[in-house]
Amino acid sequence: MSLKARIQEDMKSAMRGGDKRRLGIVRLILAAIKQREVDERIELDDVQVTVVLDKMLKQRRESFSQYEQAGRADLAEQEQYEMEVVQTYLPQPLSPAEIDTLIGQAIAETGASGIKDMGKVMALLKPQLQGRADMSAISGQIKAKLGG
Repeated sequence: MSLKARIQEDMKSAMRGGDKRRLGIVRLILAAIKQREVDERIELDDVQVTVVLDKMLKQRRESFSQYEQAGRADLAEQEQYEMEVVQTYLPQPLSPAEIDTLIGQAIAETGASGIKDMGKVMALLKPQLQGRADMSAISGQIKAKLGG
């Protein structure tokens, strides 16, 4: 079953079960997928759906930290719940050791020697890590390894 079909089935089961909170976020996910399909006039595959989910997760993380700083525990709790729901559709996150190994391999493969080669390394890693790691954190790790 494709990821999109799984999300649609989860929407139906949330409707049947009367879980309005989960239904709301699943509908948001489907709306984001549909919006991208309409904008680009394509049918999204699992990889592209993962990109949409990853973007949604990043937005939720940013909102969560802003709500926490503002002392809005009620809104922060809602964002936390939405992050948990979105993460159920993403692949299993990689461990720090696995990420470190992939970064090392990418640096070796691209022959990166300095910070100017960071784009090459990121381009190689992004398809492997999309949805499985926080790309902004990965960027920081690559900078550190390249001496930036």
